[in-house]
Amino acid sequence: MPTSALHVARTGLEAQDARMRVIANNLANIGTTGFKRDRADFATLAYQERRIAGQQSTGETAFAVGLNLGTGVQVQGTTRIDTQGTLNTTGNAFDLALDGPGFFQVELPGGEIGYTRDGNFTLSPEGQLVTSQGYAVNPAIQIPQGAEAITVSPDGTVSAIAPGGSEAVQIGQITIASFVNPAGLRAIGDNFLVETGASGPAEAGTAGENGRGNIRQGMLEGSNVNVVEELVEMIETQRAYEINSKMVSAVDEMLRNANQTL
Repeated sequence: MPTSALHVARTGLEAQDARMRVIANNLANIGTTGFKRDRADFATLAYQERRIAGQQSTGETAFAVGLNLGTGVQVQGTTRIDTQGTLNTTGNAFDLALDGPGFFQVELPGGEIGYTRDGNFTLSPEGQLVTSQGYAVNPAIQIPQGAEAITVSPDGTVSAIAPGGSEAVQIGQITIASFVNPAGLRAIGDNFLVETGASGPAEAGTAGENGRGNIRQGMLEGSNVNVVEELVEMIETQRAYEINSKMVSAVDEMLRNANQTL
């Protein structure tokens, strides 16, 4: 029994260590544009059934309760919390933020489409709208050389005044992707997510329609990390880790007493 309790406490230490790592990553990315905080989810490990409720205790009676012994805890997964981050005004014409659900689409190296909330865009030497890594926005947005008064409307319509012109004309359309289960998207770093079987296929369309967020030009979305909330969870995790650590010490003391007695 003491040895079993030792292993149960070990699973608790490992689970709390993983939770602390998730919290540390949230706090590390508090200033990352469009970052969404993660939450660690836990699940019990298998139970050992010593006695099943309802099992015959005699020929005429049955046990009213069972005898089940848990074997510990494990991290079941991490859930991304897709709440809206703070919109910060930058004044840069190529900084775009999404006010509501949805993702910008970017063509990654190799042709795969990546999805991001980071709207920190700029222009390539060829005048194409790209990310800071140089990945092109999908569908492509080409800005004519010398164009003035570039505007992006809330529905993603890109307009500009061509050189020598006097009126703004449409030069492109930014579309926004949405998913049935956005929590199923897989993070690959650099603020990008990719589609998985759990997320379902991307449904690209006009911003502001069918629940997609509106585009805000001259703004960037901050992370949705709440420092106070993360610190409270960090303290809870630390306390849980300490309790599991004391459990290991208590079991060790029991084993020492048993060895000395026997």
